[in-house]
Amino acid sequence: MKIRIPLTGRDARDARDARDVRGGRGAGPGFGARGRVPLCAGLLTVLAVCAGDAVATTFPFGRHHRSVNDLANQFLPFHARLWDLLHGRADGGVLLNWQSGWGTSFLPDLGTYVTSPFAPLVALAPRADLEYALYAVTLLKMATAAAAMAYVLPRLLPPSPGTAAGSAGEAGTRAGWQRWGVGWQRWGAGLLGAAYGLCGWAILEAVYNPMWLDGLIAFPLLCLVGGVWVRERRRPLLGPLVVALCWTANFYTAYMATLGAALVLLVLAPDWRVVLRGAATVLLGIGLAAPVLVPVFLGTRSAYPGLVREFAPAGGADLAARLMPATYGFSTPALFVATLVPVLAASLVFRRRWRWPCLVAGVALSLQWTPTHLVWHVFATPNGSPYRQTFVLAGVLVIAAWAALADGLPDRRSLLGGAGLVAALALAALGSGEATPVGWALFAAGLLSVLVLPYAPGPRTPAGGVSRTYARVAVLALLPAVLVAQAAATSAWGNKERLARLDDYRPWNAADARRAAALADADGWPAYRTDSGRPQATGNEPMSVGGQGGAYYSSLTPDVLTRTMAALGAGWTSRGRNLQSLDNPVTDALFAVGARWRDGAVVRTGPVPPLVTVRPAGPAPRFGASPFRNQELLLGARVYEPPAPATGACRVGTEVFLWAPNRTGPVRLGTRTVELRGGLPKRRAALTSLGVQRVAGLRVEGGGPGGRVACLDHARLRAAVTALRATAPTAVEVTGTGVRATLRPGTTGTLVLSAPRIPGWTCDGRPAGSYAGLVAAPADPAATSLTCSFRPPGLRAGLAAAGASLLLLTAWVVAYRRGRRGDRPGDGAPEASPEREAAGSAGSAGSAGSAGSAGSAGSAGSAAA
Repeated sequence: MKIRIPLTGRDARDARDARDVRGGRGAGPGFGARGRVPLCAGLLTVLAVCAGDAVATTFPFGRHHRSVNDLANQFLPFHARLWDLLHGRADGGVLLNWQSGWGTSFLPDLGTYVTSPFAPLVALAPRADLEYALYAVTLLKMATAAAAMAYVLPRLLPPSPGTAAGSAGEAGTRAGWQRWGVGWQRWGAGLLGAAYGLCGWAILEAVYNPMWLDGLIAFPLLCLVGGVWVRERRRPLLGPLVVALCWTANFYTAYMATLGAALVLLVLAPDWRVVLRGAATVLLGIGLAAPVLVPVFLGTRSAYPGLVREFAPAGGADLAARLMPATYGFSTPALFVATLVPVLAASLVFRRRWRWPCLVAGVALSLQWTPTHLVWHVFATPNGSPYRQTFVLAGVLVIAAWAALADGLPDRRSLLGGAGLVAALALAALGSGEATPVGWALFAAGLLSVLVLPYAPGPRTPAGGVSRTYARVAVLALLPAVLVAQAAATSAWGNKERLARLDDYRPWNAADARRAAALADADGWPAYRTDSGRPQATGNEPMSVGGQGGAYYSSLTPDVLTRTMAALGAGWTSRGRNLQSLDNPVTDALFAVGARWRDGAVVRTGPVPPLVTVRPAGPAPRFGASPFRNQELLLGARVYEPPAPATGACRVGTEVFLWAPNRTGPVRLGTRTVELRGGLPKRRAALTSLGVQRVAGLRVEGGGPGGRVACLDHARLRAAVTALRATAPTAVEVTGTGVRATLRPGTTGTLVLSAPRIPGWTCDGRPAGSYAGLVAAPADPAATSLTCSFRPPGLRAGLAAAGASLLLLTAWVVAYRRGRRGDRPGDGAPEASPEREAAGSAGSAGSAGSAGSAGSAGSAGSAAA
């Protein structure tokens, strides 16, 4: 007969904790420790980042701003457009962006920058406070990554406190830790989760590239999918959905996270059947995300080519230096993870457990070898930092550290060996200029904080219980304190160095708010465009302050847009992917710009043709080397005249324009001075007005060799505009997916839409033509209207792939559930890895060690008598 012996107090809690962690559940009903530990990991992460920003007096805690590189140039503007879309205020929709680049595809940009499930949260804040909203989202992402790792670790490698290794002299210490049991290890997982969320890659690199932080979250989630659900044949529906969510949030870092999770799965379960199930799960998830992924992929194929770089591995001394806190280097990997982590991971070597140290070493070496570097980066060295996969190494290190804790606290010999190995690696940094005195001091503090762990007294020693408890709490409080100090110092150092080394942009201010209000008041879309003009605070000014301008910056800037605008005299930065607004009366007429920001106010440019105009039948013009002539070809009229040969000066009353794309420095015409900033191929100075010629014989000074001057006759330009308006459609309607123009009776020739002919445009059901880079279609004299629609290339194929994946997933889930129902008792149980089985038996032993025979009975839920 079986008699249940109920347990009470600490013994019951220890037994319940052991069962729950081994079973992958949280303790007790409701929130419980299952939620408390990840929550604390997230809060610790937020505390450290905010403390670092406060120490550095960086936004929002001080006078220094965060607006560096792509954070200000791309992410804030794209979140501003997302805000406008969610509030119904955007020009265009999800497929077509009428605000930037004269009309560009938006779905690839959406999938690249703002498809994170966290991104829509910015819509909860006022638009003027987007910087605060994006900062809060950044903190939330980092906290979520820490919480996810803290949640996943005990499920990936279930803890078994009764198997701590060590010599006989360590038995007393081990017994104390065993009595503390699984609860301590669970909180250790929380500390390691916080260390992951605060790794150097996150607080130095991804903090100003917040889309990358979705990859930081994706890695532990994908490890959960592969290392737990796939391995145990659980969650056949949820697994692919998680993969789809990760790849939709940010495909670039999700790809890297998937590679890392695959390596973890191979270490946990080197079984071809498990690997095949994992591959099927990933492929189904990617298929579900295809409506976003395929347009992004095809968008990159039609983008203007960026810089092709060769990978150059970082030096060994610099690599060693980046292991320490308070270091920064744009071209070296941010290897820092709280010193506790590499020491625990290295301690496995001295316990003769080789799998995880070998994985860590392999991933670390793959960062430095060109073939594997290319594999990590989708076979193309990025233009920026070449170590964007470093977060995977941080995650693998944290898993290895947890493997050292999952079997109980390492013995003193292993910890000393691990600390010595990490210290030896760090000593190589003596030859690097990256290491800092603060970094050395905090690194030493981290080593010391780990070395005191074996001296923490057990929780239930018979004598001196209260004092020993306080001592234990003091020792354990030291670890999170050092973790926060190291991460905060690293964050503060990174804030300082980024402002000194990277491009920075002034933050949004009251002047921008006034500018946005003035542009909104002048808006006449779609009758005419309003351009946000120059100077630009960012490369995506139209999305930030409003209007429908030509400025645009993205990794997906279309090749046809860059080449067309370059032929017309536009300037750029970022080697052609950051197009600037072109302030020129002829291009204003070509692109229907009726108002623009200039010299601190909105200026009306006068009557302009509508978005759709009619050009004579015949071949499209072919651009040459002169932007002046190219503008005339596209306009269909001569409006420029050359300077007088005798004086080299323009005729009085004409407007003087200079074309000197490679010129850097001041250019003068009389008392008017304009600063050019060229420097091909990275920067290109725009075709620039030097004002109206008011004095005969006055010449341009400072144009440099190769500069060309032309004189614009505004009377001729007005006549050309009048001619275009006379034959243009009588009405133009614009939607988020295209344009509809009402034609004059008997219209002939070529209809031209003033938007770049990017792939995806169709007119009246046929692929649109190109008229010198603009959307065009032949006019049918019998037609009364023209309808041009835009659909991003790959959207239909992506939807088809998603549908097929959904059908396959449904069939898979149905087959899984039928198989489970058809199994006999004892069959079809989840596969348990040797680690889980060992963890279960060891956990029972640990419970027995702490509660005697009753504890052993409690850990099993009942005892037989």
